[in-house]
Amino acid sequence: MVAMKHTFFLLVLVLSACSTRLPTRLPPVIESGSQSTETLPPAEVPAPVIEAPPENRASRGAVIALLDRAEHYRRLGDTDSASATLERALRIDPRNARLWYQLAVVRLEQGRAAQAEQLALKSNALSAGDRALLARSWALVARARWAQDDATGAQKAERKAAEARR
Repeated sequence: MVAMKHTFFLLVLVLSACSTRLPTRLPPVIESGSQSTETLPPAEVPAPVIEAPPENRASRGAVIALLDRAEHYRRLGDTDSASATLERALRIDPRNARLWYQLAVVRLEQGRAAQAEQLALKSNALSAGDRALLARSWALVARARWAQDDATGAQKAERKAAEARR
């Protein structure tokens, strides 16, 4: 019985040590006679630095292989397998504009024009410096907009495609 009391006491002691409270800060005391009008400038917070992951040859090779496989499926008319393969490649390399463009092509072939348009616009946003890809993406946006009966939007996209070809 005494051993049980000691064990219980030790258990309560250990648990109470784990439940310590964090110290609280008291608000500063401001005396009624002194009013400070001095304001401090807001603290400048440096912008976060986002570093690109190091180039990985193995993942680049995997993306190229998946892109080739997706094109093979697309030529066979298996757009479901093509889109699944492209989505897998995008999980490996989500900033690859060509992958977004190819997925947009597949979506347009599947009759999903609105999604194809959005994917092509994503490709445009990522196609830094690749004018040929930019032109193809804008042309795809135009086809998707025509499919959605958006003549004005399609004509604007066609003009942007022509500008990118220059």
